[in-house]
Amino acid sequence: MLLPWQQADWARLAQQFDRLPGALLLTGAQGIGKDRFARFVAQSLLCEAPAADHAACGQCEACRWFLAGNHPDYRLLAPDDERDDDKPARKLLLIKVEAVRDIIEFAQLSAHRGGRRVVLVEPAETLNLASANALLKILEEPPEGVHFVLVAHRPRRLLPTILSRCRAFPLTPPAADVALAWLETAGVDNPEIELARAGGAPFALTDGARVPLREKFAAVLAHPDAQAILALSGELDRAKLALAEPLDWLRKWLHDLLAAGTASPVRYYPDHAAAIERLSHRAPAVRFARFDHEIVALAPYGQHTLNVRLQVEKLLFDYQQLFAGTR
Repeated sequence: MLLPWQQADWARLAQQFDRLPGALLLTGAQGIGKDRFARFVAQSLLCEAPAADHAACGQCEACRWFLAGNHPDYRLLAPDDERDDDKPARKLLLIKVEAVRDIIEFAQLSAHRGGRRVVLVEPAETLNLASANALLKILEEPPEGVHFVLVAHRPRRLLPTILSRCRAFPLTPPAADVALAWLETAGVDNPEIELARAGGAPFALTDGARVPLREKFAAVLAHPDAQAILALSGELDRAKLALAEPLDWLRKWLHDLLAAGTASPVRYYPDHAAAIERLSHRAPAVRFARFDHEIVALAPYGQHTLNVRLQVEKLLFDYQQLFAGTR
């Protein structure tokens, strides 16, 4: 089922549905529901009694199979998660070349229902070099009736040759009031704060179990104290958080500091606006910008196994030093 803010995007796609290419690339900010849209596209391609606008009927046998997760002409190509639930790990998940080879074999078979076959690749950025090159071979000459739907949060990370074989279709983020109404209906606690922390992306909310940690992190950023930094770093490490998560929280705080320094609205931490306003005048904006560049340099290591405690300690003490010698 489409989300409330995806109706206009579907109307755009429906106009070209009979002329869809072998590979469609759905792009847009992470957390706006691209995966939902992609699955609806896949279901609609397989539906045997679509509506006038090509939308899946939800009632035919093909739709029932798809919704049950066992349609024989559909495959999902996604990262392999080999983590042990009893031992949470920080690991970079990738789509492996073996999985792509299985998909190529599937694409060469005849359709069970005599219609289309659909492969959803999500997120496409998790293809490593070997798997991307393997997928490229079939994207260059897709078999008759086979459709690839790729989802990418950061399409620039894809190989140029992959991009050249796909038709890009950008999805529209939801308006704030629409996203907020949807979260309220879903029963999310503190929906305004959670939506702000997620930058307006309703599917990018912090996991509920980690919200208290995130709020402690924000409190330390508002009042950077050495003892609080040490305590928080240990707590984050014990929670087995990947470094990417505190990096994201810190970058959003820096964004708001830079915004406050130019009298622009605070986006991510509106409930900390007073502290952000105060801190924004305690150091020149160039310090915040340089520190943000340092954080960006760590982003590629966000999911790797690092000593998160030492990394977070260093980051927070470096943050504290931004205000050294100021009052």
